[in-house]
Amino acid sequence: MEKLKKLFLSFVLLSVSMLMYAQTEIKGTVVDTKGETIIGATVMEKGTSNGTITDFDGNFTIKVKEGAILVFTYIGYQTAELPAQQDMKVTMKDDAEVLQEVVVTGYTTQRKADLTGAISTVSVDEMAKQNENNPMKALQGRVPGMNITADGNPSGAATVRIRGVGTLNDNDPLYIIDGVPTKAGMHELNGNDIESIQVLKDAASASIYGSRAANGVIIITTKKGKDGKVKVNFDGSIAASFYTNKIETMNASEWGRAYWQASVNDGLNPSNNNLGYNYDWSYDAKGNPVLNGMTMNMYLDENASVRAGDTDWFNEITRTGIVQQYNLSVSNGSEKGSSFFSIGYYDN
Repeated sequence: MEKLKKLFLSFVLLSVSMLMYAQTEIKGTVVDTKGETIIGATVMEKGTSNGTITDFDGNFTIKVKEGAILVFTYIGYQTAELPAQQDMKVTMKDDAEVLQEVVVTGYTTQRKADLTGAISTVSVDEMAKQNENNPMKALQGRVPGMNITADGNPSGAATVRIRGVGTLNDNDPLYIIDGVPTKAGMHELNGNDIESIQVLKDAASASIYGSRAANGVIIITTKKGKDGKVKVNFDGSIAASFYTNKIETMNASEWGRAYWQASVNDGLNPSNNNLGYNYDWSYDAKGNPVLNGMTMNMYLDENASVRAGDTDWFNEITRTGIVQQYNLSVSNGSEKGSSFFSIGYYDN
């Protein structure tokens, strides 16, 4: 039994020695395409958790198995996989998908890394949740510094102010729709047809569009057909709008009594009014005013054209509003071109 234990330990030690002997120490340097060393790049043996990082001079040292593959990664650079060998010099290339993310800035595109202007990108999916027929109204509160006001008309245009009021004349921003500039409002544009919206807020936009961009620029890109089979999309929504708290108003009789009390408190004759109220009142034994009766003329004017009424006007003008919206689109695309057809229905 003792000999068996010694034999087993000898076998384990031999296996560890063989494993240690099979590992090779690899040294190398990681640089970019300009020859500058990359500090902190990750060097990993593929398929294992064995790894290290480069030092201040871009050098690394790692022990790996013979024939191992080394994986080099660093933020902003493409991942590189190379066979492990002595005195390696690894060149990592810029990741174009990360560093060259483009932003529409007028008639051209520009790398986001090189962009110095103030640009806000709006999520079209979030705008679609507001059931607005005017896509500009749906931007309210979604772009810092941009103020949008409307007159309450369901089909009316909204007033957009990106850089405040800078002149007594036109303060509206410049709209760019698929590369075409316009100063008209966007209330006639179906929000379901918009692919993306970008807002240029600072003075740098004037270098692209000139004096027309003095009040800011809103760039709108509409949807286009994509490669593949014909796509048919349909969406609909129904919403209700109402007051959560209604104002409790007085009726004609309650208002007339309040008017009589206010006039008496001011030492005035309440019957001297042009509202059609007639009061029968007197003083009691203690000298307090007492309203004995109250009547109202049938007509409010001498020509008998306006009848007196007891209408609750707040209740009449605050009925529940129903908003219905339906959108249908058909799109298709190929290498030769693309097509996009849409129709929308909005009722408020």
